[in-house]
Amino acid sequence: MSGASEALGERFRAAREARGIALSKAAEEIRIRSLYLAAIEDENWSTIGAPVYIRGFLRTYARFLGLDPEEAVAAFNRTQPAQAAPAAAEPRLGERAAAPAWLSAALLWTAGTVAVLLIAFVVFTELTLPRRTALQTAPAETSSAATATRQTPPPPVRPSPAVVAGVDGTSSLALVLSGPSWLRVTVDGNVSMEGTFPAGTSKTFHGKSALVRIGNAGAVEIYLDGKDLGKLGKSGDVVERAFRL
Repeated sequence: MSGASEALGERFRAAREARGIALSKAAEEIRIRSLYLAAIEDENWSTIGAPVYIRGFLRTYARFLGLDPEEAVAAFNRTQPAQAAPAAAEPRLGERAAAPAWLSAALLWTAGTVAVLLIAFVVFTELTLPRRTALQTAPAETSSAATATRQTPPPPVRPSPAVVAGVDGTSSLALVLSGPSWLRVTVDGNVSMEGTFPAGTSKTFHGKSALVRIGNAGAVEIYLDGKDLGKLGKSGDVVERAFRL
């Protein structure tokens, strides 16, 4: 085990002991099993599993102890073997050709505005409309410019949620819970996961498209093909998002 890895685990243990917090108490506060917290302090990463879950737990535990979550994740990443990128690989999400700065800023502003309006609309309809609504996915248009529409029984009509593009081919969508939340995940039209799940729950999905509905957006980390998309909202937010895998 490298010195950097040992320093990372010792840093978590020292921060917890300096605050006089028992491991069981920390697990109760952040709703992550003490088994996983002990694995972080011992750098026993195999107990937790895939790196995508380790990074999610590192961020949550670091915030609780007053440590820098991004620095903790960076320290963990340095302990992992580097992976060489395959030649002539297709660009992944976030690796597209650079656009002019003014165009990138305009697109970012537009996307941010649409996301805020969508979240506000979803929260409003959750508070004012009946909770049980049936979502119907319209057939996909052949034109690349066409968008999918989702309809509910009249009179109320919901706009289709924002679509986050994945990579053509085999892709994955992973959810990691740092707190309890209600979830419903529909993959390729079939409900793959639904119910209220505790902190520490993690699940990976594969398919062509996924619709994710979250009852506590601040407690769910989203990963698309291993890329951390972060949380889709704050604690208590109800969010629905579609992904093309």
